[in-house]
Amino acid sequence: MKSLRRVLDRYQKWFEKGGPLERLGPLFEAGDTFLYTPPDVTRTTAHVRDALDLKRMMIVVVVALMPCTLWAMYNAGLQANLALDPAKVGELVGWRHAVIRLLGVGYSPDSIVADFVHGALYFVPLYIVTMAVGGMWEVGFAVVRRHPINEGFLVTGLIFPLILPPTTPWWQAAFGITWGVVIAKEVFGG
Repeated sequence: MKSLRRVLDRYQKWFEKGGPLERLGPLFEAGDTFLYTPPDVTRTTAHVRDALDLKRMMIVVVVALMPCTLWAMYNAGLQANLALDPAKVGELVGWRHAVIRLLGVGYSPDSIVADFVHGALYFVPLYIVTMAVGGMWEVGFAVVRRHPINEGFLVTGLIFPLILPPTTPWWQAAFGITWGVVIAKEVFGG
């Protein structure tokens, strides 16, 4: 890790004010502070001093959301498997059912693996759309406004698909996260 730290330190000047890659400074800073503690710390008495900066706190929240996410995937799959008519399972079409057939996990509500896989096939695509679209907006605004990338989006990107119904069309998830990032966060600062 020390050799990576030296490589980042060597190229940091390229991304600072006046450097050839100044516009990409927020991207460099996001990667640098993800791997290492930020160099700027509060030195006045007006703030609580703690070793936990905002980026580390957001990672703690993401880790805390993992049990909720795993339960959501399991429960969505369980409910979907309970709703299926066993007599009509052979007639199911669509990419999710093709993946379930390919993996051979089946649709038994009594199987934890079948429930989890079925639920993950609903949650994971919504999560990918949310992170891709919302992350694109977050990086775009950071580069244009020349401010650091906000780590809070990692939490938002995980919570947003958790509050959506599992069958939400992907375009609606993309539109919703776009509205949330652009209007609520970037325009109104919330």
